[in-house]
Amino acid sequence: MNWLLFWIVIYLVLIVLLSLRHIKTSDLEQYLVNNRKTKTLPLVLTILATFVGGGTSIGLMAMGYESGFAAVGIGVAYVIGFGIMTFFAGNIRTYGAKHKIYSFPHYLNHKFTSPDKPEFAKVFSATVSGVNIFIFFFLLAAQFVAMASLLKFSFELNYTAAAIISAIIVILYTAIAGLSGVIITDMIQFAAIVVMIILIFIPGILNDTLMFERMHELPASMLNGTSLGIEFLIALPLFLSWSVIVRMDIWQRILAAKSEKVAKRVSILSGLGMLPFYIIFPLVGMAMRLVLEQELDSSESADIAYKFIARHLEDLSLYGQTYGPVILGFAVVGLLSALMSSGDSFLNIISISAVKDFAGWGKKKEVSQKQAYRMIRYTTIVFGIIALFMALVFPHIVDLMVVGISTIALFAPITFFALIRKDVRRFRKTALASILSAFILNVALFTWGILRPEQFSAKSSFIPAFIVAALVLIIGVLLTKKQSAIQDN
Repeated sequence: MNWLLFWIVIYLVLIVLLSLRHIKTSDLEQYLVNNRKTKTLPLVLTILATFVGGGTSIGLMAMGYESGFAAVGIGVAYVIGFGIMTFFAGNIRTYGAKHKIYSFPHYLNHKFTSPDKPEFAKVFSATVSGVNIFIFFFLLAAQFVAMASLLKFSFELNYTAAAIISAIIVILYTAIAGLSGVIITDMIQFAAIVVMIILIFIPGILNDTLMFERMHELPASMLNGTSLGIEFLIALPLFLSWSVIVRMDIWQRILAAKSEKVAKRVSILSGLGMLPFYIIFPLVGMAMRLVLEQELDSSESADIAYKFIARHLEDLSLYGQTYGPVILGFAVVGLLSALMSSGDSFLNIISISAVKDFAGWGKKKEVSQKQAYRMIRYTTIVFGIIALFMALVFPHIVDLMVVGISTIALFAPITFFALIRKDVRRFRKTALASILSAFILNVALFTWGILRPEQFSAKSSFIPAFIVAALVLIIGVLLTKKQSAIQDN
């Protein structure tokens, strides 16, 4: 019996049934923010499913294989970031409910723009949403790369065919369900991730490292986290941690919370709950570095997950000959479900953001709910195809993952400023300059790093860009205040 096909059929039937129940919904609040009535456990599970989803898990395995414990630094930074988010989560939820905010870009547009400045509002909205969408294309493409890697080995497909199939699956059920459906399916997908870790990853790590006794065979830079440079390791808690307060997927979950208390509780539990996964996944890659005879290049690093699973299901002393194929099928489907949990979240939020900020919402004449549904679903299809194209032409999962999660941090300075002050609208031009200057610098440095890796590390491009974003904001605020003082006198 083909156990892989068996598990895939079971999983897809379950997902389709759960998603179809949302097709006929006529409530835009339900589609976008689950009626703002979501309880703690579903929100924690959907956040964890997104943050430890397949693209991230397989990306961290690949990063662990290439760079060792530098990958764990990302998890530490996120824990710090969720701690920061705890201070603002309650207010974000309340502000969102009061002003009918549906996304992170929508919040920034509401804080920094006004109806009496329509031209600036249009430019600012396009910049904020455009940069966010650009960033999440990288993260979504990483999901497709990872899914293609699994399908490629499981069904002996070529990479292109596997990537196309992966994209079609995610696009279709994301377009159907909206956030309410995504939350429900994420809970199932996270359960599959946990079972897979207990059955396969932890025993496999212990087996390959001989209870960690072989770890000393790895290069010292992989063990002390400096493989990507000491500046990268230091920058993670200093700069990347702030990215949590500007992640569109986190904002969408916080805005969907039942109350302020739930929003705060979700931030604390999510931060603590994700750290173990950000330790286990890099250890998988490091274990494979010890046992693989032939070194993989960056375009093959996404294959680490399947190679690890297949290796340990052949170890009869761990699983027994009878159950190996059964567990292999479940493990592959578990990873696929993890990938889908992240992919659907990323695709859902960029589609909502695009329609919300580019289709006339927030203006005097708003689109109808029926039009909004249709536009969001069409946008989901188009954006999914664009991300698929990126996955086909640039199948380097570590670079896709790192540039995606780090570039988000460029919004941190203006977001923090908006969260702690009420009168931010007069600094709107400064906020726009902060985003644009940092984004342009980040893209230039990342491109330089890809073309000339011996001269600059593409993975560190967010560090100078973050600093520029903060400096431009600080200088701009000071100059605006000075100008206002002169005018008052």
